[in-house]
Amino acid sequence: HKPVADLEGNLKQIVNDAVKNGSKIMVPAFSLGRTQELIYMLHKLIDKKEIPALPMYVDSPLAKNITQVFQKYTSDFDEEFWQDFGEKGVSAFAIKNLITTSSMEESKSINAKPGPYMVIAGSGMCEGGRILHHLKNTISDPNTVILITGYQAQNTLGRKLVEGISPVKIFGIEYPVAAKVITLNELSAHADQKDLLHYVSHVNGLKNLFLVHTELPQAAPFKELVEKEFPALMVKIPVAG
Repeated sequence: HKPVADLEGNLKQIVNDAVKNGSKIMVPAFSLGRTQELIYMLHKLIDKKEIPALPMYVDSPLAKNITQVFQKYTSDFDEEFWQDFGEKGVSAFAIKNLITTSSMEESKSINAKPGPYMVIAGSGMCEGGRILHHLKNTISDPNTVILITGYQAQNTLGRKLVEGISPVKIFGIEYPVAAKVITLNELSAHADQKDLLHYVSHVNGLKNLFLVHTELPQAAPFKELVEKEFPALMVKIPVAG
């Protein structure tokens, strides 16, 4: 993964370009974790006056509820939070122009509004949820930005967008993809090679390692890497059946 430090600069560029061009930014995001991370990062950029407070819609009742849970447990947050918001007595998740929607009517009304604005909605891999309705309305518009912020599994709509496939099916209807698709993998919650090797080195008495929750192009080179570092380990990539 690219370092998280790169994220602020990339996000700033994307938002400022969208504001200049009157673009709509569609962000498929998981309701737990990813949505809150994005709000946090956008809030920081607005506070630093590096991006304008464009309208931002969190279009997910689940994300809305989870964000309220985050608000209750700020005492568990890290030092960075206290420096950014806590010491100022500011909520990290309350931003000017941040609108959370609950009803389907509110959700549908977003599509009638002119850009620039951002929509953060589930599901994170575009396999269901409200993001599909927003994509259906904007995916063929070259002035739309689709911002991918998390891992996209094989055969998901999100993966097809990342791979540049066009047309794609949404609700059984084919839509040509004219929107600009941008991937920011800095927010990935998955461990990378370095993290996984570090983890393996700290497991006492480990004999067998099974590489799951992965894909072959990533698993095969990692298997070689582990076998080279830990010759005594038996490393297997399981297959169906």
